[in-house]
Amino acid sequence: MIKYIYPDGSHCYRALHSTHAVFRDEQNRLIARARKTEGNYYEFEIAGFELLETGVKYD
Repeated sequence: MIKYIYPDGSHCYRALHSTHAVFRDEQNRLIARARKTEGNYYEFEIAGFELLETGVKYD
C-alpha cells in the first residue's frame, strides 16, 4: 500500500499497483499519477507519501 499525504494534511491509501509515477511538475509541486479502476490515469498534488509494509498495522 501507499499512503498519499495531501498538502492540507489529510491522506488516503491506494494499492501500490495503482501508482504510476510520483514527480515534480514545472512549478516544483510534488505530483502523483495513479490509475482509476476504469484504467484511466489522473494526477493530483501531494505533500509526500509513505510505502506501507504488508502485514504491519499502522496507527
